Amino acid sequence: MEARTPPATSTRVVSIRVVSTPGVSTRVVTTPNLLSLVRLAGVPVFLWLVLGPKADGWALAVLFLSGATDYLDGTLARRWNQITRVGQLLDPLADRLYILAVLIGLTLREIVPLWLAVFLISRDVILTCCYPTLRRHGYGVLPVTYLGKAATLNLLYAFPLLLLGDGTGSVATLAEIFGWAFAIWGAGLYWWAGVLYVVQVRQLARASAVADSTPP
Repeated sequence: MEARTPPATSTRVVSIRVVSTPGVSTRVVTTPNLLSLVRLAGVPVFLWLVLGPKADGWALAVLFLSGATDYLDGTLARRWNQITRVGQLLDPLADRLYILAVLIGLTLREIVPLWLAVFLISRDVILTCCYPTLRRHGYGVLPVTYLGKAATLNLLYAFPLLLLGDGTGSVATLAEIFGWAFAIWGAGLYWWAGVLYVVQVRQLARASAVADSTPP
């Protein structure tokens, strides 16, 4: 079944403009996609560094590399006209897995409290439950919104700072303060984007049901 394009009316109601990118390719092997795969490969490496030898310096390097490749894959995809369906799936998947991995690692190290991990992970569980509804009505995964990107960016700034703040001295103290500032803003925006995503899914499902029940 061909994935439907979400109607414009649904994006206006939830006050999020979902931008559909023209000329999306079905290519798989592209430079941006390879960068996304490099990011994904770094997830287990980060977990091992944090939980095994507790090499926080190397773990921070992996997070910084992830942030650099996250910026590069999107920039190069647009500049080189290499926006692909695979890339649209890999990029948010890598973001979610990094957030999950960092939450697991920092929670087990008791750097972040368990409630924060549950708060963020429960949001992704709820959104995952929306995917069967989208598929049932002929839609693919909805594009990432600017609000969702802003939330993820805040969290990806917060976690390295919180890891850096797990130490002593003025640098660690400042890192912890700024890390929690980014974490609080990021968690709030993360859930806000999630609520609006659920609202949009409900609107699309309702519109699809009405369209299917209307005689041609």
